[in-house]
Amino acid sequence: MKKVVLVVLAAVCALSLGACGSQNEQQAQETADMTKVTLVLDWTPNTNHTGLYVALEKGYFAENGLDVSIIQPSESSVLQLLSAGTAQFGIDFQESLTFARDAGMPVVSICAILQHNTSAFAAPADRGIRSAKDFEGKTYGGWGMDMETATIRYLMEQAGADFSKVNIVTIGDTDPLTAMDMNSIDFAWIYEGWEGISAKLKGVELTYVPLGDDPVFDYYTPIIATSEDMITNNREIVEKFMDAVVKGYTFAAENPGESADILLKHAPELDAELVKASQEYLSPRYIDDAESFGVQKAEVWERYTEWLYEQGFIETLVDSSKAFTNEFVK
Repeated sequence: MKKVVLVVLAAVCALSLGACGSQNEQQAQETADMTKVTLVLDWTPNTNHTGLYVALEKGYFAENGLDVSIIQPSESSVLQLLSAGTAQFGIDFQESLTFARDAGMPVVSICAILQHNTSAFAAPADRGIRSAKDFEGKTYGGWGMDMETATIRYLMEQAGADFSKVNIVTIGDTDPLTAMDMNSIDFAWIYEGWEGISAKLKGVELTYVPLGDDPVFDYYTPIIATSEDMITNNREIVEKFMDAVVKGYTFAAENPGESADILLKHAPELDAELVKASQEYLSPRYIDDAESFGVQKAEVWERYTEWLYEQGFIETLVDSSKAFTNEFVK
């Protein structure tokens, strides 16, 4: 009797192992049959990227036959990687892509992650900064870029303020909130949906001069970009990739809580409280007043491109109609 039982058990195990083996082989084959795609982030994972991780977690990429790897940036810029064909897609910013096209890089914005610029000049409430005019007599801490100086000068001139009365210092990678707390600086350029939320959670009251309040600076930041070569020679991959991305961000727009959990699953090193609060702030802003996720407007590109040209940051008036496309988000 024992021998019979053992024989039966052995047979069942063999069948089970055979089934598992076949299933694993099938899964391996399915993965092998998928098109491998690399997407490079602009920075470490954050709520600007949530829709990408939703698309990954929900299987939207896999359903379209794509095996997508989401990686963090290297020493080369995201747009350089796209231009060289090292990566297929990347997260960047409208101004960076405009600079790249001015330099001859064949890169294209195929999606706006946020409809409006959520960055701002922020200051502790006790510094009394409520508008660009209040920059007079204050110290700004930034990365030491000419772009920052030109932006501050423009906003102050628009407000009738004297640019010569603002002190600009370089703080590099120093946390601006820490620098303001130590009274090293009075205001800094931050993203309200991340650093601003972080400050609020720490009980720090900030006042803002939003960049998006001025039409010139209400540009797209961040964007998803690819290369002209991908659009021309691998159009189907771009279509499938963006189909999944649109689904991912649309889900994130409608489900901030679950989407935050998905981001935390893929980036457990992040502060959970910050992620959840930031997601509540950003989710409504993915689509905002656009007809659907990702749509970009020509006038937004043209206004900022003209300003960059007038300020001497680009040598040519970059053709906005070639810098972006909506054909993959509608």
